[in-house]
Amino acid sequence: MSDHRSEERRRPRGAAKNGPGSGPKKGDARRTALAVLQAVLDDGQPLDDALARNPVLPKLAARDRGFARLLAATVLRRLGQTDALIDHCLDRPLKRKDTALRHILRLGAVQLLFLGTPAHAAVSTSLDLARGPRLAGQRGLLNAVLRRLAREGSDLVATQDAARLNTPDWLWERWCTAYGETTTRAIAAAQLAEPPLDLSCKADDGTTGAETWAERLDAAVLPGGSLRLKGGQGDVARLPGYAEGAWWVQDAAAAVPARLLGNIAGRTVLDLCAAPGGKTAQLAAAGAEVIAVERAANRLKRLEENLQRLGLGAATVATDAAAWQPPQPADAVLLDAPCSATGTLRRHPDIAWLKGPDQIAGLTEAQDRLLEAAAAMLKPGGLLVYAVCSLQPEEGPERIAALLEKTENLVRVPITAEELPGMAEALTAEGDFRSLPCHLAAQGGLDGFYACRLKRR
Repeated sequence: MSDHRSEERRRPRGAAKNGPGSGPKKGDARRTALAVLQAVLDDGQPLDDALARNPVLPKLAARDRGFARLLAATVLRRLGQTDALIDHCLDRPLKRKDTALRHILRLGAVQLLFLGTPAHAAVSTSLDLARGPRLAGQRGLLNAVLRRLAREGSDLVATQDAARLNTPDWLWERWCTAYGETTTRAIAAAQLAEPPLDLSCKADDGTTGAETWAERLDAAVLPGGSLRLKGGQGDVARLPGYAEGAWWVQDAAAAVPARLLGNIAGRTVLDLCAAPGGKTAQLAAAGAEVIAVERAANRLKRLEENLQRLGLGAATVATDAAAWQPPQPADAVLLDAPCSATGTLRRHPDIAWLKGPDQIAGLTEAQDRLLEAAAAMLKPGGLLVYAVCSLQPEEGPERIAALLEKTENLVRVPITAEELPGMAEALTAEGDFRSLPCHLAAQGGLDGFYACRLKRR
């Protein structure tokens, strides 16, 4: 693998270090990754927010920008495993205040053991991060631990239970209860890999369909029609078709719920909690009259910008969907409710460490309110599809069971294998959609999603 030497060129003798007005210098990709880790693990920021707020990241070369993100994400993806390796190499535990030292050790360890960085580069650049009065005295310890990992780390990794170590206890226990330990191990293993990039195309008109763009992008066509790129694509905005608005980024599992509404051409469809807008685009491309409702104004603006790029139209409303009423009852409602997002850990590995079981109760209360409001927006005979990118049963089938118990005018409409060719393993006994990260494993997996289709009597 690359050792990312583009960021390690020597500074000419006498050249200034980073300062006001200067560009990124030697080691800034790793220093950026360190700052991002501190923002996530010390301050509780989501990884995407920490990356977006970092002032240095956009100034880096594209290659170093990608390395900084990969480095931070790999630490989060392998956090339990990496900490166990570090602790194994310590004579005594680090003090709680030594958070910066532990982060630097983590960055060095994942380079050595998971990213293929040469030992001399991983160790020396980690030592470069240990500057200042608090860290200077720890450089000997840092050097000793990383050099030991360079010698022994591969053998130690081979003995680890990676799936278990990298999954917090609360998730492991709940997944084992819901899916069994064998499936839980498959889920956890699938989430250790960098996810592929999936795209949804606008409706096939003979020139802009999935097959055409698959050829142009050297992509595979997945069951359902999503395109899966083969990796190493770099800046998405530079790919063919982006500027033309031919496609948008959307995981193949996330593209399923909108399809469950069937033929919606000319029908009024409400897209509740609509941002970032992939499902809105699907509905509009299918010919529906779409009203997209999103509480966060900044997220709604992003949705509107994406629709403009795609040349698609939808009415937008910035409000809380649970308290909103449409102008008239709708033919269909798609509710992609806020959730714990535990089905997206391969894309957002920070979620495992930033969220806990205490947050689920608040989320389920909000989901119940949204479901009741969504059901009331339907005309008789109308369809409601409820979806969450969560693996937690409390946020999926248990919410539907609670709704059906207190609502007499709704009935489940089971999803059939014919509707989702190639995805039969994601159908439950009740006829709901339940994708797991280990599904379509040979093609690169899926995000974890749950979707249920209901009809108003």
